[in-house]
Amino acid sequence: MSIKPINVGLLGAGTVGGGTFAVLRRNAEEIARRAGRPIRITVVADKNLELAEQVAGGACRITDDAFLVVADPEVDIVVELIGGCGVAKDLVLKAIANGKHVVTANKALLAMHGNEIFKAAQDKGVMVAFEAAVAGGIPIIKALREGLTANRIQWIAGIINGTTNFILSEMRDKGLGFDTVLKEAQRLGYAEADPTFDIEGVDAAHKITILSALAFGIPMQFDKAYIEGINKLDATDIKYAEQLGYRIKLLGITRRTPEGVELRVHPTLIPSKRLIANVEGAMNAVLVQGDAVGSTLYYGKGAGAEPTASAVIADLVDVTRMHTADPGHRVPHLAFQPDQLSDLPILPMNEVTTSYYLRLRVQDKPGVLADITRILAGEQISIDAVIQKEPAEDEEQTDLIMLTHQTREKRINAAIARVEALPVVAGKVTRLRLEQLG
Repeated sequence: MSIKPINVGLLGAGTVGGGTFAVLRRNAEEIARRAGRPIRITVVADKNLELAEQVAGGACRITDDAFLVVADPEVDIVVELIGGCGVAKDLVLKAIANGKHVVTANKALLAMHGNEIFKAAQDKGVMVAFEAAVAGGIPIIKALREGLTANRIQWIAGIINGTTNFILSEMRDKGLGFDTVLKEAQRLGYAEADPTFDIEGVDAAHKITILSALAFGIPMQFDKAYIEGINKLDATDIKYAEQLGYRIKLLGITRRTPEGVELRVHPTLIPSKRLIANVEGAMNAVLVQGDAVGSTLYYGKGAGAEPTASAVIADLVDVTRMHTADPGHRVPHLAFQPDQLSDLPILPMNEVTTSYYLRLRVQDKPGVLADITRILAGEQISIDAVIQKEPAEDEEQTDLIMLTHQTREKRINAAIARVEALPVVAGKVTRLRLEQLG
């Protein structure tokens, strides 16, 4: 193949940068056969020059100044693997301004500033590809943007954060508390030293924001997402859920309703028989419901050097193939033509409709259940299942677990406030949301 290679500037020589360099090199011939021309990394930028040297292994230039790379006339495509919304944002916007295509794995950047970035790219006639930003090696962006184009997407539910899924799997397997398992996850390298973004659900919210925009043709609206993590989750509830036939997973959920779009991240009870309920460890899975296709499930590694590199390089190949195409013939960034985005609002959480799991500490005496069901009935909430535990020997209190049918969140909130005021109920009601995903 004597066609001129496409030149790539790699920003960030961390785990994914290293994986991208290694896979691109190992499969160079195969990739060139697919792309129609060779793709080669000509420069690696990292503040840590030693790291850049390690990744490049003398095969290309290295620099500690990423701004030189986005200005380099020889570079056709910039791969941004720095992360965050600081310098990464400036670099991506400069690369676009200089007429370069961008491939990025940066979900935070796209969820927070995607609208601005895609507009800049649109105006300049360049592509921003981001398969690696959601669910690592799983081609979920491509599935939504291209494979499922015929469908009206109804909802998406995803296990899209490996750290929290690993923690929940361990809590369930070993019956251990959250704090113990988090320490273990950090020791094994599944959780960062500062795990806040993962355990509080922010990372999953970045990703579901992106999927929501692609599914429904709406702008990125991360600031309107409802976010609840797993740090307050009690091992007791994992056990009770299991007895009722459910598993608890941290899900990113987005659903189209007549009133607007649901966009939420929270621990969720899912029936144990669902495939997605059985996704264990650090694996990711995304369930997509479309009107024509029904439900499709995408499963695989959501992080790691080579799985993420797999997605980065697929984007490089796409951009290489479309490099010379008329911009009007490319797949639009957010799947829908940019002038056809919808202004469907994001629903506030108290307008969302779902089912609930409630755990109450109650006095063991007649009439307690009747009092509670009366309050729920007053809010038009019907009950699906109840477990009442026998109290321990010398205890007067016991656990009462209830599952409700679907209701609006504001109704359950009103009911919980009234239930907590009952003299027979001790302390706070534990509430978790439940989705059948059928």
